[in-house]
Amino acid sequence: MELLNGRPADEAGRLEKEIRVYDLLDSLGISYQRVDHEPAMTIEACQDIDKLMGTHMCKNLFLCNRQETAFYLLLMPGDKKFKTKELSSQINTARLSFANGAHMEELLDITPGSVSVMGLMNDKDNKVQLLIDEDLLEHPYLGCHPCINTSSLCIKTDDILKTFLPAVHHEPRYVRLLGE
Repeated sequence: MELLNGRPADEAGRLEKEIRVYDLLDSLGISYQRVDHEPAMTIEACQDIDKLMGTHMCKNLFLCNRQETAFYLLLMPGDKKFKTKELSSQINTARLSFANGAHMEELLDITPGSVSVMGLMNDKDNKVQLLIDEDLLEHPYLGCHPCINTSSLCIKTDDILKTFLPAVHHEPRYVRLLGE
């Protein structure tokens, strides 16, 4: 694995949704570093990538209410345990669970194992509420996938919060998760 600046020089064999991420980041003037790697579908698989990039890889969870009418993308530290009860009480949603892959593809154009804040660029109707654990704000850089789990990006946290999210018309809601 090698840490590279910006988009791939050769885009052959890359998915359109990945290229759209680079196009948007470049159009917004957001600089980023990239690592290409074998599929990394879990936070554990991202640990070596995280070390190489010097970032704090996020745990990205795609959640919904029991009726599957409200959807949430939760970004939280990768080393923190997730407890649905803890989050449910903060967002006033009972019976929070993991959303299925069909909803993930329909709303964010991503597949299981590739969940990322970058998928919000595909949520044109703002059906997904972004939730961010406040502990992530302590990190100057975050790691995320460009809508595909064979690459990872290192982006300044401020660039995600102040440039990317306004551009894709999503406002985060901050939560405090103890994970204990």
